[in-house]
Amino acid sequence: MTSAPVLVVCGHYGVGKTNLALNLALDAAARGLEVTIVDLDVVNPFFRSSDYAGLLDEAGVRVIAPVFAGTNLDGPSLSGTILPAIEQARAQEGRLLVIDAGGDDVGATALGRFAKTVAAGPYEMLYVVNRSRNLTQDPAEAVEVLREIEAKSRLVATAVANNTHLQGDTDEDVVARGIPFAEEVARLVGLPLAFTTVPTGRAGQVADRKNTHLAPNGGSQALYPVQVYVRTPWQ
Repeated sequence: MTSAPVLVVCGHYGVGKTNLALNLALDAAARGLEVTIVDLDVVNPFFRSSDYAGLLDEAGVRVIAPVFAGTNLDGPSLSGTILPAIEQARAQEGRLLVIDAGGDDVGATALGRFAKTVAAGPYEMLYVVNRSRNLTQDPAEAVEVLREIEAKSRLVATAVANNTHLQGDTDEDVVARGIPFAEEVARLVGLPLAFTTVPTGRAGQVADRKNTHLAPNGGSQALYPVQVYVRTPWQ
């Protein structure tokens, strides 16, 4: 999915960044990579990658989280192991560091503290979009959010990831409607569309309808089947 040793996942609140980051980390570990995931969401106490530490640990994925992650105490405390983890990911082939950034420009502020180290070597930054998410249903709005994230994080996105979904109501129609939207966002920002996510049970139907393919490195129309790990408290 990525050739860079450092992968940042960013986007608007509620687009599904954390679930995507979990899939990327777990899939990379399944391919034999030594994976670390950094939970940098110090704003939202819910829907954090560190909430799934048991799942990640079982798959051999190391988790680095803010001091107060998993509690109702939120603050700017960040683990002192993040900078070394970035450097270690680049020190040897076969390693991947996935950074699950907080939403919008507010969440990206924490990422900015590590921008110099991230930018010092190869990295990729996926900007996750979801046509179904409020406030970013227009491509121009999604572009505005990205520019705010880049300004606060002091990093630039390298690709767009289409994660259009409606949670349990996601079907091939929902996914298909999100593709032109994501393509337009990518065109406006001058970046490639890395892939479109699709629930694993719907991958075949979407591929048949849109003449797309399932290979994760297959270009702008590639589909990336994802498992749904992150669920709302009422699910």
